[in-house]
Amino acid sequence: MSNFSRRRFLGGAVTALPFGLTGSLVPKNLTAANVAGQADMLIVGKILTMNSYTPVAEAMTTLGDRVQAIGSLEEVMPFVGASTERIDVRDHTVTPGFIDSHSHPLFAEEAVGVNVNLPRIEDVKQALARQALKTPPGHWVRGVMYDDTKFTDERALNKDDIDDAVKNHPVFVAHRGGHTAVVNSKAIEMAGLTIDSPDPFGGRFFRENGEFTGKVAEHAMDVFFKVGTWPIMDRNVRQEAARISSKNMAAAGLTSTTDAFGNKDDLIAYQDARRNGELSFRISFMPGGNSKVYSGLKEAGIGSGFGDEMIRIGAVKFSADGSASERTMSMSTPYKGKPEDFGILTMTQEEIYEAVEDAVAHDFRVGIHANGDIAIDMVLNAYEKVLENHKGINPRHRIEHCSLVNNEILARIKAAGAIPTPFYTYVYYHGNKWVDYGYDKMENMFAHKSFLDAGIPVAPASDYTPGPYEPMMAIQSMVTRKDIRGREWGPSQKISVSDAMRICTIHGAYASFEEGLKGSLVAGKLADFVILEKDPHEVNPDEIVNIKVLKTVLGGKTTFEA
Repeated sequence: MSNFSRRRFLGGAVTALPFGLTGSLVPKNLTAANVAGQADMLIVGKILTMNSYTPVAEAMTTLGDRVQAIGSLEEVMPFVGASTERIDVRDHTVTPGFIDSHSHPLFAEEAVGVNVNLPRIEDVKQALARQALKTPPGHWVRGVMYDDTKFTDERALNKDDIDDAVKNHPVFVAHRGGHTAVVNSKAIEMAGLTIDSPDPFGGRFFRENGEFTGKVAEHAMDVFFKVGTWPIMDRNVRQEAARISSKNMAAAGLTSTTDAFGNKDDLIAYQDARRNGELSFRISFMPGGNSKVYSGLKEAGIGSGFGDEMIRIGAVKFSADGSASERTMSMSTPYKGKPEDFGILTMTQEEIYEAVEDAVAHDFRVGIHANGDIAIDMVLNAYEKVLENHKGINPRHRIEHCSLVNNEILARIKAAGAIPTPFYTYVYYHGNKWVDYGYDKMENMFAHKSFLDAGIPVAPASDYTPGPYEPMMAIQSMVTRKDIRGREWGPSQKISVSDAMRICTIHGAYASFEEGLKGSLVAGKLADFVILEKDPHEVNPDEIVNIKVLKTVLGGKTTFEA
């Protein structure tokens, strides 16, 4: 029988808790940690602690990288000395540092391609043509950050558009979601495809009227990676991406994030950034299930939880189906207006079983990308099977995205102790994409309220770059369920500001087994906090996105100041 090792996790002796996440993890006495010495910093103002016992504090001191004392001003003043920095934020609001439980921070493809996140298809054609002029024969012209629903043309890019701009180079325009792309005729020719070429398992070559449209999805993209010469991201490019992401995420109030499909080069980039003093977020690193770094970690006997407060190995990541934003996720009912289209599965049930069993045998937690209800069902089958032979604490296996749920799925997630990570900014930012699902289906998508009502500690997830990572946008999106145009999508899933803020803080810590370290402002925990211009509870819910981050502090050190 498998015994998921306690030594891999902080707080491993604590049993899984419902979404309130209080219990023995948080001391009822907020006042002071067992830390002697004069405080480095005194913060006075409204402090939203995310600790259910004392939700609001008046003052807090920090010493080193920890919260030293928190409570009333009278309670913390004994720790304040002449050299203590005093910060009066009584006109503002302090919260724990925000956490993103599913992201891809090292997006650096623009360094080896051309950004086509442009208003018009004609703009994209011109950008690709300019890039082709700088590209040697036989080398790929790569477009990045393509979004099929953001053009003023109100249609998607296709093969003919690219052919008009670039005829002699293969072109691969990657969707920002990472699950589809659009290619030109030269790319199709180099890949040796004909209109009769079968779709591979877990992939699709889109066709209309007996011709390729140029759109390819999931494993159908693989054939193109085997031909021609692709641009390569070197170590310096990745390190620069880590530096830029650190700076931008600190400005948004993020103090912890998750790389949800990393490879060896990504891990090196985080280490480089840390060594150079440029890493301003804590990273839970989820190695890709097909990566060399995952194989190497297993061979070295290193599993989930290894590392420290800055860089820690998280769950291993696999992908079982397509994308919500690209409309390829695997569902039991078809896409609106497409009665034959139920989405795409990218793993078989047996492959999922084997991946989970192997990961658990090597002391890894598992996070499997499963958007649609069919894929979620398959992932739960595997988790339930492994848990039958599992002893020890709840391993908190994850269901990445977990976009479309029903009552049966909710009950099974709760019973398995699994962690869903639905998108938290998608409703606001990607409204046009939900037309293909319809209003009824959206009542069960990104179901934050349903998860909370079921007692499931749903985690915060941007999936950046497919979605924005800004916590204020996330809170507004979850609270209002309105897109940027004001349309409501799934209003039954609206949650309170308080619940949205807990998701973005303590729930994020729980998802990485670090609720004993961060996610709430409690004496002895890490001094990760944010000063907001306004309290999200006290503004019009439709204006939460406009609240400014004034200061971000990581481990007692300022990483951003407006």
